[in-house]
Amino acid sequence: MFNQGGLSMEQAPPVMVVLRFFVTASVFGVLLGLYLMGSVGNILPLNEYAFQLTVIHLLSLGVMASFMLGALFQMLPVIAGVVINTPTIKATVVNILLIIGLFLQIFAFATSSSSLYLIASFFLGLGLLYAMSVMLKEVILIKDHSSSSRGMMFALSSFFLAIVLGIYLLLTLGGYIDGSYFKELKEVHYSFALFGWLTLLIVSISFQVVEMFYVTPKYPMLMSRYLVVTIFTLLVIKMMMIFMSLESSSANVVISSLFILYAGVTIHRLYKRKRPTSDATVWFWRLGMGFLIVSMLITLLSNIITINSQILGVAQVSFIGFALSIVFAMVYKIVPFLVWFHLSNQGYMEAPMMFDVIHPKRAKTHFWIHVGMFTSWLLSILFELDGVWLIAPSFLVMLSFGWLLYHLIMAIRKYNYTQQHTEKIEW
Repeated sequence: MFNQGGLSMEQAPPVMVVLRFFVTASVFGVLLGLYLMGSVGNILPLNEYAFQLTVIHLLSLGVMASFMLGALFQMLPVIAGVVINTPTIKATVVNILLIIGLFLQIFAFATSSSSLYLIASFFLGLGLLYAMSVMLKEVILIKDHSSSSRGMMFALSSFFLAIVLGIYLLLTLGGYIDGSYFKELKEVHYSFALFGWLTLLIVSISFQVVEMFYVTPKYPMLMSRYLVVTIFTLLVIKMMMIFMSLESSSANVVISSLFILYAGVTIHRLYKRKRPTSDATVWFWRLGMGFLIVSMLITLLSNIITINSQILGVAQVSFIGFALSIVFAMVYKIVPFLVWFHLSNQGYMEAPMMFDVIHPKRAKTHFWIHVGMFTSWLLSILFELDGVWLIAPSFLVMLSFGWLLYHLIMAIRKYNYTQQHTEKIEW
């Protein structure tokens, strides 16, 4: 499945390097659901600004960054041929610093403590910048880039910039910097974090894994070769326009249009796949691309005409739906394969097959929980529901991530059980 010119065990990191990040992301997702439920019941007396910042960063750092970093520790050797030395130590350091830094950041938002902002920026900056230095250095040194590895380089560069800007914003909130350009840098931070890091990384990986996982036709050469660098360049141009106090709506329109084009091509490729079997991960990909089209279409229109706040809220929730749909699709492909792959290569006679690690029916159940979660959130925005009406969608957030967390833990247990209780082939 991951074989592109051969994948050796020397290249692949230990399975727990990846699963540690996936479990961390799922735990933060459960905590997000609990946090949302607590805010609905007024158990957490936070102001609106602190609430929004907490939700945004639980999602972007606790959930998405953890999933993405875990996937990168696996994908860089597979897709880009990058070998990360001592991956267990490096992944553990990044994981611990990210967890500590995020909790400190949440408490800083809640208390407005100057010292907590400083300490949070230190732990988050140290952990995330260390991860970027480890990964980005190796990707830059690649001599013969594929479309995916080149795209990863731009995505990692975007994340590096988003981290630096995030540290600046935290120090500004803590009163350590005067924040003369706070508003401008916040917009640039969000642009590079959401469009540069998150979306471009998904786009870059998809150029290889969509074809590899689902046996689809290749993406058009112009798209696979130039889409990522074009969007990254537009983000840089947008940043310059913001600092020059120029209207950046034209850049937003082009970026949104390119993402809509990409999503449409991806849906078409999935429709043309050579193995049209019922697969929940395909459903997640299609749903994710649909969410991306909705989000980018509203974003495009909002830069041309006036859009009311409810529709803008739909765009935001749809973008989250896009990101989580693709992440879940990847996790349900990666985890069963990794457990089987590592145990088989270690010589265990009774290594579980991939459908025994996480049964496909379990992924389908999660898909419908996922659909219910976003349907309820979108309805709550469109009909301006609040109070007790938000208990159900908040509970579904907790249920969705809890469902995934349970199956990740079971996959780890099967891996450990096989190592401890089954016979190993002596080569």
